[in-house]
Amino acid sequence: MLLVRVLLLSFLSIAGVAGAESAPVRLSMPTTIYATPGVEANLYFDNVVLVLNANNYAFDVDCGVGIQQAERWTYTPKVEEVGHYALKLRVFNQSNAVIAEGSSTVVVTDPATLKDRAVSALVIGDSLTHASIYTQALVDFCATDDTPNLTLVGSHAPKEDKRNRHEGYGGWTAARFATHYTEAPRDAPYKERPSPFVYKNEAGEVGLDYGRYCAEVNGGVAPDVVTLFLGCNDTFSAKDDNIEGVIDAMFGHLDALIAQIHGVNPDTKIGLLAPVPPTVSQDAFGANYRNNQTRWQYRRNQHRVVERMAESYGGRDGEHISLIPAYINLDCVRNYPTSTGPANSRNDVEVTRQNNSVHPAGTGYLQIGDSVYGWLIGTLAAE
Repeated sequence: MLLVRVLLLSFLSIAGVAGAESAPVRLSMPTTIYATPGVEANLYFDNVVLVLNANNYAFDVDCGVGIQQAERWTYTPKVEEVGHYALKLRVFNQSNAVIAEGSSTVVVTDPATLKDRAVSALVIGDSLTHASIYTQALVDFCATDDTPNLTLVGSHAPKEDKRNRHEGYGGWTAARFATHYTEAPRDAPYKERPSPFVYKNEAGEVGLDYGRYCAEVNGGVAPDVVTLFLGCNDTFSAKDDNIEGVIDAMFGHLDALIAQIHGVNPDTKIGLLAPVPPTVSQDAFGANYRNNQTRWQYRRNQHRVVERMAESYGGRDGEHISLIPAYINLDCVRNYPTSTGPANSRNDVEVTRQNNSVHPAGTGYLQIGDSVYGWLIGTLAAE
């Protein structure tokens, strides 16, 4: 009887891999990993498993390209490697039992296939977009000869390069983009202005009007591509007992935005980014939020959004909706900001601690840009 029970428990731990709370590891792998020649693509193991310490597990990648390192699988394609490659990740416990496994397809696309093609893109997001770093990366990627001619669309150009336009605002949520209206001018400070997509009509009714936005911002033409990078602020304060309802509400607003975008042009390519993982250290959460948030709770919330987005928006490429897996590509150990100071008031030893919990350093933003660019080239070339 004991042997039967042990075998049953082992079976349940493997069968419940993809998100069951009873599983020892909740593994969330993207369906597609987009890559382009000369640009590094990564799969950071800690970013795809919900565990307190990924070092307690062993990871094994089976893929015909790239290399496996201690913390990641990494791959910088060459032009001659354009194509599709199967990737399988298995997670082992200390008894060498497989406790989770998942698969992706690595899609390598040469941007030269889109040379000189005119492409317009609208980038929507919160403070991670407001920083204007990954959007600048998109501009820079497409400033070379063998790439599409990219034009970023948006009413907001906060940096020196006016080509770097978007609709990214610190602290904003999906709800704010879908519903927020004030009488403030549309060029008022972003904390005061209405959503760029919400208007009051002649009857005094307030609501989403993406067509009017396109008329005012883009000459009446719908952008070819729209990306939505939201969820960090929507779910920040959620707990395990209410996270599902919080995500339901957020998805309701995302669905409203998607319906508006496709109502104007059903062929617009929509890319959804789940929130990226936070820094690996509680130090940064203490620096930013004192005792009001933990890294573990935020990470649990973020991982659940990744799972739910895969369930709700995955497999919808035929509807011109797809997922951009930036969450797997971010080095949360080295690419978040740090500061150095005494270990404590009684010790002069200098220690370096991470000091920003959810906003990467410039290097981290560039990794997000690598993911968005890979998706942009891959999804356009797949037409």
